[in-house]
Amino acid sequence: MLLVQHIRENYHQVLLGLQKRNLPQVENTLQQVLALDDKRKACQTQRDQLQAESNAISKEIGLLMKEGKQAEATAIREKTALIKGQIKDVEDEHEHVEQQLKALLYTLPNVPQEAVPAGKSAEDNEVVKQEGVIPTLFEGKLPHWDLIKKYDIIDFDLGVKIAGAGFPVYKGKGARLQRALINFFLDQAQTQGYFEVQPPILVNEDSGYGTGQLPDKEGQMYFAQADQLYLIPTAEVPITNLYRDVIVNRSDLPIKNVGYTPCFRREAGSWGAHVRGLNRLHQFDKVEIVQITHPDASYAALEEMSTYVQGLLKMLELPYRVLRLCGGDMGFTSAMTYDMEVYSAGQDRWLEVSSVSNFETYQANRLKLRWKEEDKKPQLAHTLNGSALALPRIVAAILENNQTPHGIKMPKVLHSYLGFDSI
Repeated sequence: MLLVQHIRENYHQVLLGLQKRNLPQVENTLQQVLALDDKRKACQTQRDQLQAESNAISKEIGLLMKEGKQAEATAIREKTALIKGQIKDVEDEHEHVEQQLKALLYTLPNVPQEAVPAGKSAEDNEVVKQEGVIPTLFEGKLPHWDLIKKYDIIDFDLGVKIAGAGFPVYKGKGARLQRALINFFLDQAQTQGYFEVQPPILVNEDSGYGTGQLPDKEGQMYFAQADQLYLIPTAEVPITNLYRDVIVNRSDLPIKNVGYTPCFRREAGSWGAHVRGLNRLHQFDKVEIVQITHPDASYAALEEMSTYVQGLLKMLELPYRVLRLCGGDMGFTSAMTYDMEVYSAGQDRWLEVSSVSNFETYQANRLKLRWKEEDKKPQLAHTLNGSALALPRIVAAILENNQTPHGIKMPKVLHSYLGFDSI
C-alpha cells in the first residue's frame, strides 16, 4: 500500500509512475486520496481542540469545587457533556474517513521504479539478456502433452476424475522428477544462505491483505468459506506474513527464507496450446525465495536473486532469457519485476518459469514490517520474492528439449536426485 505522505511529497513522480500502468482516472484517484487525507487531518485537529477544551473545563470544575462554588461547577459540567458528544461525533467521522482512505489506497498498485519501461502488455516487455543454445530436435518431435502420454509419467485424465481439469497426477518417474526438482531447488537455496521454512498452505484474510493478493486477486484464489481461509497462490504469502507486525534489527538484515509449497490458482487461462498440458494449472508445485532487506540494499538484492535463478536454469541446461516487465504487464504490488523464460523446443515458444520482484515498501506498509537501529525510530523494510522455481513449465521444457527418438535424457545435475538418467 502506498504511503499518503509519499504521494503528497512526490506527487508528480508517483503520477508519472502509475501512468506507466495505463490506469484509468489515476490522477483523479490520487486527488481523492489527498482530499480524504486532508479531511482526516481536519478531524484529528478538531478532535484535539475539543479534547483540549474538555480538559481545560474539567480542570476549571475541579478548582470551582475546591472553592465551594458547586452551582457554577454544575453549570459548566453541562458544557463538558456537550463537548464529549461533539468529540464522539468527530471520532466517528474520523474513523469513517480513515476507512474510506484505506479502501481507496487498496485500489492503487505500487509505483513502478524509474527503470521500468512504459507499456500496455507483454509485447512491450524489455529483453535484457538471453543465454543458452536453443536445441534443434529431430523430425517428429513432440510437445510435452504427447510425451507424458507416450512414457506414462503424468496423467491428466486421472486428475480430471479425481478433481477436475488443471489437477494432474504425476506417476512413476514423473513423480520422482517432481521430487528431485523440489529437493534440488531447496538444496541450492540453502547454499546461498536461504533459511528453509515449511509454511501453512491456507492463510487468513489478514495475510492476503498483507502481501497484496487481497483485494486485487480475490477471485483468483480458492476460498474455504466455512473457515474463512484461502488456499495460497504462492508461498510468498505465508512466508512474507511470518514478519507481519514485526520490527527487525538492522543487523539481522537481509532476512532470506526459502520454502516449498503446492500452489493453487482458480484461473487457468483461455483455451489454446499456450495453456495446454503443464503450461497452466490449478495446482502446481513451487519453491519460493523471499528476502527482507534494508531499503538501500533492495535493488542489489533483486539483481542477486535474478542471477541466482539464472544459475538454476544454467545447471538444468535450459536456454533462457530475462525480461524486465513493462508497467502494463507488471504485478499489482511490484515496483520492478524480472521474468525468466525458458525455450521449450517441443512447442517452439518461450515459457515463463520465474518472476523475481522488488516490492519496496508496498507490502511492508500493509504488513507493518519495520526495521530499526538502536535509539532510532523504526522504518519500513523492503520485501522481495521470486520463483526458484515453479515446476510445471520447467518439467515441460526438460521433457521437450531433451527428447530423443529413444527416450528423454535428464539433466546431469538431477541424476543423483532421480536415481536414473533417462526416461
